[in-house]
Amino acid sequence: MMLRIAALLLCSMAALAAPRETLDIYFIDVEGGQATLIVTPAGESMLVDAGWPGFEGRDSDRIVRTARKAGLKQIDYMLVTHYHLDHVGGVPELAAKFPLVTFIDHGDNTEANPSTEKLAAAYYPVRAKGKHLVVRPGDKIPLRGADVTVVCARGQVIDKALPGAGRPNPLCEAAERKKDDPTENARSVGFLLKFGKFRFANLGDITWNTELGLACPVNKLGMVDVYLTTHHGLDASGPPQLIHALAPRVAIMNNGAKKGGSPAAWKILHDSPRLKGFWQLHYTLAAGPEHNTAETYIANMTAEGCGYGLHLAARKDGSFTITNERTGYQETY
Repeated sequence: MMLRIAALLLCSMAALAAPRETLDIYFIDVEGGQATLIVTPAGESMLVDAGWPGFEGRDSDRIVRTARKAGLKQIDYMLVTHYHLDHVGGVPELAAKFPLVTFIDHGDNTEANPSTEKLAAAYYPVRAKGKHLVVRPGDKIPLRGADVTVVCARGQVIDKALPGAGRPNPLCEAAERKKDDPTENARSVGFLLKFGKFRFANLGDITWNTELGLACPVNKLGMVDVYLTTHHGLDASGPPQLIHALAPRVAIMNNGAKKGGSPAAWKILHDSPRLKGFWQLHYTLAAGPEHNTAETYIANMTAEGCGYGLHLAARKDGSFTITNERTGYQETY
C-alpha cells in the first residue's frame, strides 16, 4: 500500500512539473490600447504595453487577472512600444499591483507634447525601480524560450532582411508615402517572434512610412503566421505593401468599439493573399457589418466592453489554436 501511495505521489509531482508545450499569447482587452502578454514554454513572460490608466484600474486589473491565469508570479519583461496614453499610461498602475522585472523601450520620449511628456515623467521613476533595456533595430530581446528580434524602434528599421526574407516586393512600384509622422507612433518598438516554425509580428503603432521601410524595395520580414494589426487597424498604418508581403495566415485586431478598425485598413487586411482567419477584440461600431469579421471571431460585441480577450497557443510545428474567451470557441490553424 505504501509503495502504491508513493508511486501515485510521484506521478502527481511529475504532472505538476510537466513543462509547457505551447507558447501562449494573450491579447488582453484594454479598450483600443495594447496589452499583449507572451508566455514561453520556459516560463518566461513579456507584456507588450499596459493599456490605459484610470477607469478605476480596469486595464491593470485585467492584465493581473490574465497573468495569474497564466500561472505567473511576475512579468519578466515589460516592453513599452511608445509613449502614448493607451500604451505606457497603464504601466505605473500595473507596477503597483504586480511585479515587473525588466523594462524595455526605445529610450526616452521623443515627442514634444505636454501630454506625452507627462506620461513619460510618470513612467521613468517606475522604470528606475527595475532593470532597463534600451533596444534598437536588429537587437534580440532575451526572452527565454523564443527568438524575438526588434525590427523597428525610434523611427528606424532593420538595415538587412531577416534570415529567409529579402525578396523584392513587386507592390512597391505602386507605393505612395503619406505625410511624415512626427509623433511617438512612428517611433514604436516592433518585433518579430519565432517559436519553432511559428512566426508572429507585433509592430506597435508604427505608421505608414515607417512600415514601407520594412516592406520596400524588399520584404525585410518575410511571411508570418499571425499579425497583430499596427495602430489598432487605423488607416494611418497598414499599407498593402507590408500587409500583403507579410501574408499572415491569421490577423488579430486590437481595436476598441470606437477606436481603430478603419474600413480602408480592414479591407487591405481582409484581402491579404494567405488570410485564413480574422479576429477582433471588439466589434467596430462605426464600420458596420460589412467591415467587421464574423461574430464568432470577435471577443467583445458591445460598446461597454466586458473585458473578454483572445488566447493563442502556438506549437513548434507552426500550428496554433485561438480561443475566444467570450464564447469558448476555438479554431486551429
